[in-house]
Amino acid sequence: MQHIILASQSPRRKMLLEWAEVPFEVIVQVTDESYPEGLSLTDTAIHIARNKALAVQAHVKEAYHHEYVGKTILAADTIVVLDDKVIGKPVSREDAIAILRSLSGQKHQVITGVVLLHQTGEIAFADCTEVSFHALTEEQIRFYVDKYEPYDKAGAYAIQEWIGVVGIESINGDFYNVMGLPVSRVVKALNTINP
Repeated sequence: MQHIILASQSPRRKMLLEWAEVPFEVIVQVTDESYPEGLSLTDTAIHIARNKALAVQAHVKEAYHHEYVGKTILAADTIVVLDDKVIGKPVSREDAIAILRSLSGQKHQVITGVVLLHQTGEIAFADCTEVSFHALTEEQIRFYVDKYEPYDKAGAYAIQEWIGVVGIESINGDFYNVMGLPVSRVVKALNTINP
C-alpha cells in the first residue's frame, strides 16, 4: 500500500493505521476547529477534517516541494453528539465530570469525518456509531476523570479505556470509529486511490 501522510497527532489513529499495516508518517499543522453554523453534524466533522488536511497539504507543498508530490494526506475529526448537540473536548476537570454526567445512562452518537486528499482530488465521508452508556455513579465518573484525565478527548472519554470497559452498555456501528478512525473504510478508500 502507498505510504501516506497522517495529519493527526492522535495516538489512537496512529495505532489503528499500524494495526491495518498502512505505512504512514505524521505531519501536523495547527488548525482552527471552528465550523460555520448550519452544517449538518456529518458535514461539521468533514469540514474540520478537510481544514486539517488542507493545512498539511499547504505546508508540505511549501516545505518539501517535489518530495511529497502525489502523497495522499489523511485527516480525521471525531465529534460526540448528544441530543443533536456537539460535545467538544472538556476544558477542565469539572467540565469533564459534567460531560460524563450528561452521557450517563444515555445514548449518543460518535461521528468521525474523514478526508483523503490525493493527486486527483478528494475522498470525504463520515461514519457514525451509536454508543449507550450504563448509568454511571458519581464515584465512577470522578475516578475515571482523575485517573485518565480525558481532556484531549471529545466527549471526555476513550472507549478503549476503563470507562469503556465498565461503562458502555452497547454500541451500534464501528467500534474503531469511536476510537477515532473508521479504519476499514479508510483502507477501502485508500485502495480505490491506488488499486
